[in-house]
Amino acid sequence: MLTEHEIKRQDREIKLYGIENQEKLKSAKVAVVGLGGLGCPVAYYLAGAGVGTLLLIDYEKPELSNLDRQILHWEEDVGKNSKVNSAKWKLERFNPTIKVEVFEGKLSEENVAEVLEGVDVVVDCLDNFHTRYVVDKYCQKAKIPLVHGGIKGLYGEVTTIIPEKTQNLEELFSGLNEAKMEKTPIFGPLAGIIGTIEAAEVVKIITHCGECLTNKLLIVDLTTDSFETIDLK
Repeated sequence: MLTEHEIKRQDREIKLYGIENQEKLKSAKVAVVGLGGLGCPVAYYLAGAGVGTLLLIDYEKPELSNLDRQILHWEEDVGKNSKVNSAKWKLERFNPTIKVEVFEGKLSEENVAEVLEGVDVVVDCLDNFHTRYVVDKYCQKAKIPLVHGGIKGLYGEVTTIIPEKTQNLEELFSGLNEAKMEKTPIFGPLAGIIGTIEAAEVVKIITHCGECLTNKLLIVDLTTDSFETIDLK
């Protein structure tokens, strides 16, 4: 049940999709894999939405060149705090009604099942397809929805993977498995746009409020401010 404080805090959302759906959000556990340009706005807006438990997963520390887009990390965190603990500290103060758990490390085939146990939705905020496929394979096996987002330069994409209802990530991207590119150019505001869309997909999955990007790929091109949705069926 929601407390009086939570009802007041989530008033606008409750007016939109009702108190029962807000209670579903409070009961949910969502894993945010990667606390960089995408993961920061995803985690921030899921905390704002009242998702009861966030599991933050990353192994890096913030760098100065991250700060133009990684909004949960500040100059005082550079070279000191891990990204997960930097984000945890701020999210707990932003919304003290939620629980924030962390896993500081890399996901692998050996640990992914243990780390993601009990999660209702996984959000892909990663920057390499190798780890994405590890996460996707587990989500397929455990039948957990996976929201994928990707950014590079001025281009971004979002899709929602539902096991047994959509293609998996590796099928969609035809076996791409490139190594992580260092210093990939990224337009900061694009990370915010794609990240908030990913967060919206998570809320829609949990509440069934609105239509998700299942069997669809949303492509954002900020060179022309165009949004195009491709039917993947």
